[in-house]
Amino acid sequence: MPPDNIEYPCMATNGLSVDKRNLVSAERKQQTFSDRSQLKYARRLVVKLGSAVITREDGNGLALGRLSSIIEQVAECHHEGRECIMVTSGAVAFGRQKLTQELLMSMSMRETLSPSDHTREDAGSILDPRAAAAVGQSELMSMYDAMFSQYNVKIAQVLVTKPDFYNEETRKNLFCTLSELISLNIVPIVNTNDAVSPPMYIHDDTVVPGTGKKGIGIKDNDSLSALLAAEIQSDLLIMMSDVDGIYNKPPWEDGARMIHTYTSKERDQVQFGQKSKVGTGGMDSKVNAATWAMARGVSVVICNGMQDNAIKTIISGRKVGTFFTDCPTFSTASVDVMAENARSGSRILQKLAPAERASAIHSLADLLLDKKDVILEANAKDLEEATKNGLETALLNRLSLSPGKLKTLSIGLKQIADSSYENVGRVLRKTKLAENLILQQVTVPIGVLLVIFESRPDSLPQVAALAMASANGLLLKGGKEAAHSNKALMDLVKESLQTVGAQDAIALVSTREEISDLLSMEKHIDLIIPRGSSDLVRSIQKQSQHIPVLGHAEGICHVYLDKDADPVKALKIVRDSKCDYPAACNAMETLLVHEDHMTGTLFTDVCNMLKNEGVKIHAGPRLAAQLTFGPPAARSMRHEYGDLECCIEIVKNLDEAIDHIHKFGSSHTDVIVTEDDNTANQFVSAVDSACVFRNVSSRFADGFRFGLGAEVGISTARIHARGPVGVEGLLTTKWILEGTDHTAAEFNEGKRNWIHEKLPVN
Repeated sequence: MPPDNIEYPCMATNGLSVDKRNLVSAERKQQTFSDRSQLKYARRLVVKLGSAVITREDGNGLALGRLSSIIEQVAECHHEGRECIMVTSGAVAFGRQKLTQELLMSMSMRETLSPSDHTREDAGSILDPRAAAAVGQSELMSMYDAMFSQYNVKIAQVLVTKPDFYNEETRKNLFCTLSELISLNIVPIVNTNDAVSPPMYIHDDTVVPGTGKKGIGIKDNDSLSALLAAEIQSDLLIMMSDVDGIYNKPPWEDGARMIHTYTSKERDQVQFGQKSKVGTGGMDSKVNAATWAMARGVSVVICNGMQDNAIKTIISGRKVGTFFTDCPTFSTASVDVMAENARSGSRILQKLAPAERASAIHSLADLLLDKKDVILEANAKDLEEATKNGLETALLNRLSLSPGKLKTLSIGLKQIADSSYENVGRVLRKTKLAENLILQQVTVPIGVLLVIFESRPDSLPQVAALAMASANGLLLKGGKEAAHSNKALMDLVKESLQTVGAQDAIALVSTREEISDLLSMEKHIDLIIPRGSSDLVRSIQKQSQHIPVLGHAEGICHVYLDKDADPVKALKIVRDSKCDYPAACNAMETLLVHEDHMTGTLFTDVCNMLKNEGVKIHAGPRLAAQLTFGPPAARSMRHEYGDLECCIEIVKNLDEAIDHIHKFGSSHTDVIVTEDDNTANQFVSAVDSACVFRNVSSRFADGFRFGLGAEVGISTARIHARGPVGVEGLLTTKWILEGTDHTAAEFNEGKRNWIHEKLPVN
């Protein structure tokens, strides 16, 4: 349901039905939608198609594929119960293309008789635009009618001229016509009648007779669509052009930056280029029309009509095009600005002395304990709301903070600080290439990181500390279920960064940005690290097309009880691996038992222990075949339970255990319990996982327990970083070469000689 504070003047008081016969009698809406997430509530919709969208880039007629997609989306909106009106350009452009072809054909004979006749070169420019409009309008509407009929949608053409807006009677008739068409479930398609009238110029300051209202200068279909949207009190106007949105300067110029959300204060920040090559309007006319409509309560989006599913994507709340609103909900900078600030903040952190970066981390560690009451109070609000909303137990456990967790966090952060002195600028390799020519490979930050996490507020200070230690900029996107906790913790991060003048290096994305929008910011973000459910990680890995993703989708960890396993050790390790923290990604999900234990007591002892701990057991295929009254069969051997549940399966030998792990595991963490050194060595070398353990719990796969201080996540990838990722995984390298006056030509000519001598890095 829409928020209570959103008004829909086109809707009845019950918020559901719409009076389609009365477009202008309701009280005018005072404000636009405040953010994109509310656009799905738009009931009255005006879609304006620019000439560049309708016509082909090569000038050969209409872009039928593009138009069919747009028409399909409008038809879908219509069938959803939205009131749709289209304002279409393209008649003049389309007609000019048609007439140009005819004119060129008629010129063929003239050129044959007179080779010096160059009329063909000016064919397009000598055509009368009224004639072009007359030809184009009929062709255009014929095409629209054929396409909309495929979706059982009726359309009607409404041609308008200057008197229709300037004369009170015709103005009233126009909106009565639109009202009647909509009430009959017909989509009106509006265009200026350029065949009989020159472009309309109703100046902005002109008071329309009989109305007492000032009009907008109707110079093109941009201003026409704005006027119609305002008059019919449309909820949303989508203006489709051939550019992605509004830029602060022409998009082909250096320093051009797209403005995703436009308010009246942005007007002075925009520089305009040339007008459309095929239409009558330019970007300045679009902005003028959009701001005029916005001032009258219409939300506007200017977008690229060539983008797939642009209309449906906009209505779903995605960040497409430029969104015009006069009442934005955010008070902070846009995510683009946050990312730019984070990169600048990263460079400030790089310039700091290692002791200064460490001091900021120590400050954060101390604040976690000093402000624990504030943190726990905020966390209690999150837990209360999450419980009311029915958040599942595993996520509630991850969401919960405690004094013990905060103390452990603080200790871990101090470890990060104490080990951070040689992170940035550390020389990894030093080579003497030639006399007085020294090459060094040194560590540097990756740049700007985006960490997306669910129900894990403790991730925030961990990741923030690692970013400080590695001098990376950082954007954090937490789940809404941890909003209060994340804000409280972020305040402490900002406080600690302020001590070294780098408060912008880390930012919490608290606006309603869709994750999919953040994943498209390849110009600003260098690495994405998801921390959360396997569904979240898989979704991000799938959606991120241009930004690398560090992480793992699943934590399907195995414990294998070898035939030479010590029973006491086995019980202890299995209990801890499954029951210490079942929701963790390093918890055991499948227990593999050597078949020899089926005739002894260990199998029974393990099952009884797990049952006593409240663990629900599922049987693998081989175990299920051996037991008549055993536990229920596992639906899948590749499943992360994330709770007090696990699967038990029987294997014949070590090789079968390894094969099972490779087939059903996720390359996260796998454990063998055995007293045989040869068997252990074979397991450790053969299992292809990020972490492979012998005689220890799988729960040791953790950055803090590894002595890394903390981790940004566990990676199962095979490049860059693998296993628990601490500071090392957040660094890359650069090469520094120092010489005197060396040139490559000197080596080619034999004037200088290569040495390639490895030097001590210290």
